[in-house]
Amino acid sequence: MKTRIGTAALAFAALASSQGAMAQQACVEPSDLGDTITYAMPMLYETVEGPCSTVFAENSFMTNEADAFIDEFRGQQDAAWPGTLRLLQVFMAADATKEGGLDNGMAQAISQLPPETLRPLVDVIIGQMIMDQLAADIKVSTCGDIAEAMELIAPLPPENISGLAVFIAERVDIDEPAICGVVRKAKLTETAQAE
Repeated sequence: MKTRIGTAALAFAALASSQGAMAQQACVEPSDLGDTITYAMPMLYETVEGPCSTVFAENSFMTNEADAFIDEFRGQQDAAWPGTLRLLQVFMAADATKEGGLDNGMAQAISQLPPETLRPLVDVIIGQMIMDQLAADIKVSTCGDIAEAMELIAPLPPENISGLAVFIAERVDIDEPAICGVVRKAKLTETAQAE
């Protein structure tokens, strides 16, 4: 379960689709992924908190300290928003090239919106994506694992938590789009075999 939660925490950033065709690169910058994780962490917490709140003991971390922990991320959302927007632009551009993806005209129309107008829409989209990804996994029986994982990372500052998530993402096969500067092991193997 912890692996699935960690994967979902990375996946919510990797499955986003919003904002414009401005970004044409086929990869996301590691710093933008880190910003997106920072930005979305409060939404991830709110998704988990709902179904689990009734099972946490009164003296538990989740009951007494989790809100303060998540407030650290909330305090950094404004600073993380530009990187989150850039990441979403890359996904939007990539989605527009796929069959059945977002229409280019719609992508251009969205790209014309000012970032401050777009941000509430992005919040809804990211929140819904997190709900969709985690809804099947969050059961009362898994709440203890979620609480344990959160308590383990809570002593770290938000920058370290986001950095750790990026470090993990750079070492697993996230490739839609890829993280800039990361050469996949499969590609290295193919190159070595071709030589």
